[in-house]
Amino acid sequence: MNVLQLTSIQFPRISNSTINQFNSFPSFSTSNIKLHFTRDTSRYLVKVGETRPAKSTDLVTQIKELEAEEDEEVHDDNDLVDIDWDKVEDEFSPKGRDEEMNYDKDPEFAEILGTSIDDPAKARSKIEERMKKKRDKIIQRKTGSATPMQVIFNKFEFNNSYIWIEFYHAPLDKDIKMICDTIRSWHIVGRLGGCNSMNMQLSQSTTDKRPSYDDILGANIEPTTFYNISDLEIQDNVARLWVDIGTSEPLLLDVLINAMTQISSDHVGIKQMVFGGSEYENWSPNLKSEDEGYCVHKI
Repeated sequence: MNVLQLTSIQFPRISNSTINQFNSFPSFSTSNIKLHFTRDTSRYLVKVGETRPAKSTDLVTQIKELEAEEDEEVHDDNDLVDIDWDKVEDEFSPKGRDEEMNYDKDPEFAEILGTSIDDPAKARSKIEERMKKKRDKIIQRKTGSATPMQVIFNKFEFNNSYIWIEFYHAPLDKDIKMICDTIRSWHIVGRLGGCNSMNMQLSQSTTDKRPSYDDILGANIEPTTFYNISDLEIQDNVARLWVDIGTSEPLLLDVLINAMTQISSDHVGIKQMVFGGSEYENWSPNLKSEDEGYCVHKI
């Protein structure tokens, strides 16, 4: 390694008259510090000489010894401290920090702060707006409600009606999945004729004797069919689905109400279920954007 010496120490010459004023000086220790750089200007080398006692007690001799040491070429690189300043700059530079904060991993955060990073007031406004939209999904109870779910009928027609479900808070994803699974199961059982109030042999039989089932009677009962059902639509804390049950079968509604009552009590609080009506107080027909809290779930 070619090492160039930046500095050298030059001591003034002392005249004999000045030396004669002193007999001798006690020996003292010296510490030699030298700063060097290589041909690569981004890397610097520092050499700290070890402290050692002077070889002579005579002042003039000591000064000459120091001058001789300053004129020597440094060849031993073992005592050099090698500092890579490029790495230091990368570690503490704003560019290095920005690369670590990769906004591509969080598009929502990038959308909020990407264009307002230098404007704290604007960033704060965006965050408050986002919190307002998603507050019900962030801050809410995750258990059911002790308040009984209300059931209201509003011009309900079995062959063409909406069923409305109003929650106390916007349901979580796991709650939506549970409700969709419940409605899907309800539809399958109804479509297969499982909720036929005309064939209630066991539930209507007395309990004081061994149950019996008349298969001939059961086979000859007019079947009930659940014709059609829509997907579940949700706007914030209100959900709706359209049904075409076909025949007037109250038992189908009882089965759904019983299931939703249990869900409200144990899992997610339901304020009320409304059967019938094409409009709802908190429902906007024109709201179809997911960013505004609208979503559709397959039944």
